[in-house]
Amino acid sequence: MKNKRRLLIIAVVAGFMASCATHECPKQPIEIIPYPNQLVVGKGCVDLSRGFKVIGQSGHSGYLAAELNKQGISEGKGAKIVFESAEKPNDLGEEGYRFVAKKKTITIAANSKKGQFYGIQTLLQMVNGATVTAVEIEDVPVFGWRAYMLDESRYFHGETFVKQVLDQMARLKMNTFHWHLVDDAGWRIEIKKYPLLTEVGGSRLDSEIETWKSGKTSGEPHSGFYTQEQIKDIVSYAAERNITIVPEFEMPGHSSAAIAAYTWLGTAGKDIDVPVKFGRLYDNYDVTKPEVEQFVKDVLNEMFELFPSNVIHIGGDEVGYKVWEDSKHVQQYMKENRINTPADLQIAFTNKISKFIESKGKRMMGWNEIMGINIHKGGEEKKDDKDAETELAENVVVHFWKGDIKLIIDAAQKGYSIVNSLHSDTYLDYTYESIDLKKAYEFNPIPGDLDEKYHKNILGLGCQMWSEWTPTNKDVERQTFPRIAAYAETGWTNKDNKDYTRFRKSMDKLILIWDGLNITYGPLDTKK
Repeated sequence: MKNKRRLLIIAVVAGFMASCATHECPKQPIEIIPYPNQLVVGKGCVDLSRGFKVIGQSGHSGYLAAELNKQGISEGKGAKIVFESAEKPNDLGEEGYRFVAKKKTITIAANSKKGQFYGIQTLLQMVNGATVTAVEIEDVPVFGWRAYMLDESRYFHGETFVKQVLDQMARLKMNTFHWHLVDDAGWRIEIKKYPLLTEVGGSRLDSEIETWKSGKTSGEPHSGFYTQEQIKDIVSYAAERNITIVPEFEMPGHSSAAIAAYTWLGTAGKDIDVPVKFGRLYDNYDVTKPEVEQFVKDVLNEMFELFPSNVIHIGGDEVGYKVWEDSKHVQQYMKENRINTPADLQIAFTNKISKFIESKGKRMMGWNEIMGINIHKGGEEKKDDKDAETELAENVVVHFWKGDIKLIIDAAQKGYSIVNSLHSDTYLDYTYESIDLKKAYEFNPIPGDLDEKYHKNILGLGCQMWSEWTPTNKDVERQTFPRIAAYAETGWTNKDNKDYTRFRKSMDKLILIWDGLNITYGPLDTKK
């Protein structure tokens, strides 16, 4: 089926190219993902068969030329591609653009380089053979946070793979790469003040395979981390594609790799190895120790230098409180500081870190457990845990992934900024039977019962590629593609302009591109 579809698309493209050779304007569907929010088709097309000339100031001219060259279109005396400032007043913001293609000119107008870049992405997707259909587009994203998360703690995937992902995110107008670099299973970022984090924490002797509690392992060690120079290169590569990298430094739980490197970071005071099994592990950072707090600040300071993002993710999810409850010195600390529950201890620590991050001109982000609400009731480890009495600091971005949707409504009403990544709709490690392409497309980050005056507090959405059971890059590709395209359109296109049938047809053209790049992808249509 895949080969038949590929041959069909190649035949259609060949037809377009034949028409271009005679300078005709073939009738072409507008196949853009994510779909523009205002689009009017004109008459005729712009012919690029004799090349193009860039006019006006753009920080992306080299990128545009390189991408058009890949499609067999070079600079020459043919059509004009004009970059200009958008007329004001306008509602384009930083990321919006106006795109006009008619006669021999394509004009991209925007308020910033970001808007220009997205206009270029629309242009690249509209090229069929060597023509661009005459069209007028005014396009502004519905959400400012359009994210893909890659978990590299469980498995290290490497610089080349990350750049491939960034390229595809750029094509789909996604602007945030959430990079999960630190967890129990491995520490993947060089921290110069604490070299054992990667020397010890960056390797494990074996890996659990297939599924949770399978009892099976790979029988092979796994290791890998990014040097600070590699991080800087990837951050720069992303910035050229209008993508901000938001790193995640898990705390105070999911900290086994760090505790394996430096025992004194833990609460239990026991030497451990980087775990072979995946899942929730129950030694945490000892947040009562000043030296542990200083460690966190030292790591953050190095991360601030590497990542210009104004948001830093601190995780904060799935913290097992038993080790704190069993520790005499932690219980004494809580008594002396009038902290009633472990959840309040976590929030007290989280608020300290939030204040520190804010002092550096940045915002803290964390999974929604940082609000102190027990979303794991019924689980063996959390069944008796009480909700916190302490309020989470203001100016924090709450990353919702699990729990009653009313928690989003409550957080939004309290004024918190929220990224909605509800696991049952956005987790890419889930099977296609659980989340198929259509279900991914239908996800709405704004809860139906949320009063419209609070909609502005929903920054957008993320889709998460947890990699416990995807050890190879091809495994990750298969789970990521094609669903990433559905989340991209949800993040950009107003829900009233979304149309799954149109989107699904447009996917065929995108699949052709992925085939050319040897990107593996999962099913477009799940059999029921």
